[in-house]
Amino acid sequence: MADSFLLSRVLLQFGEQAENVIADLSAVAMTPDGSLWVGSDECVAVERLQRLESCVYGDHQVFQIGDFVELFDNESEIDIEALGYSEGYLWVIGSHSSKRKNAKGKDPQKDIQRLAKIKHDINRYLLARIPVIKGKLVKSCELSDGTELTAAALQKTKENNILIQALKEDEHIGPFLDIDLPSKDNGLDIEGMAVAGHRVFLGLRGPVLRGWAIILELELQEKKPGVLSFKSLGTDKLYHKHFLDLDGLGVRDLYFHDGDLLILAGPTMTLSGEQQIFRLKDVLNHGDDCIWHKDSDKLEVLFDIPLTMGSDFAEGMTLFPCLGYKDSLMVVYDRPAETRRVGTDAVFADVFRLPT
Repeated sequence: MADSFLLSRVLLQFGEQAENVIADLSAVAMTPDGSLWVGSDECVAVERLQRLESCVYGDHQVFQIGDFVELFDNESEIDIEALGYSEGYLWVIGSHSSKRKNAKGKDPQKDIQRLAKIKHDINRYLLARIPVIKGKLVKSCELSDGTELTAAALQKTKENNILIQALKEDEHIGPFLDIDLPSKDNGLDIEGMAVAGHRVFLGLRGPVLRGWAIILELELQEKKPGVLSFKSLGTDKLYHKHFLDLDGLGVRDLYFHDGDLLILAGPTMTLSGEQQIFRLKDVLNHGDDCIWHKDSDKLEVLFDIPLTMGSDFAEGMTLFPCLGYKDSLMVVYDRPAETRRVGTDAVFADVFRLPT
């Protein structure tokens, strides 16, 4: 494993009333036009930034997800945990998790009662793709070669979506859904996503099973306008599972790089701990359930992300060419340290050099 090498920091400038956004950055993606897209835990929108000068992004614009795909309602948060880009689409996913109410520190008895309550925000069950053209999201468009791109979301059910319905029958994940275990208690929490065409890889922060993290591999197709469904994998399975030895960590984000899958890993629970970048090699050529040991020649640790106790929780990553290095990785943080903030509307992201 190589030591982390910080190439630079990039200033992300948002507009007014951006405090909630910069405090909870959870996802980032870069599209071929140079636009930088970020998502936040508590929003129902994605934020677009454009390059203003070297290592400075601004010209902030907000795109409401509900303007492009149908949400369950217009009130509950999506809890955007990952963004991805592939073949003209920006992909967005919510955490698909439940959450336990937290103690507020004002009334001990009420805090004890709050810790017994579990809440469901129905918009968290979102997996969607939206066409992106020249820094703008659109409902549909036709490319110069005649290809038509259309916004669509994974088929919903009354209470969630078809992915959750499938996972309820899963021998590994189903038991966690049966007892409605919240995300911060090692329950289901989708935090990473990488997309290659119609193949979608979803990284789970939890559950982690006796130290083994899980990545789900789906293949999706448009069932009807605006609706995505599972595509047959050639068996009776709707998805494949990859089990990975990430030193007991869960998945925080995923990114495809030269046919390999980069994995941002961090603690499953709400604690400060190791944050590492792994590489899973040649993942697109494995078509079944797999288990990946860290001492194999397919899975390796690339570097550790520096640890700041109580802040700077690494949540999202994207390839970001920097200082002449084509292979460098931008990382954004939830609960950024005060030294990373610039006023109330800007925050620094880190850019690390990828080991060769």
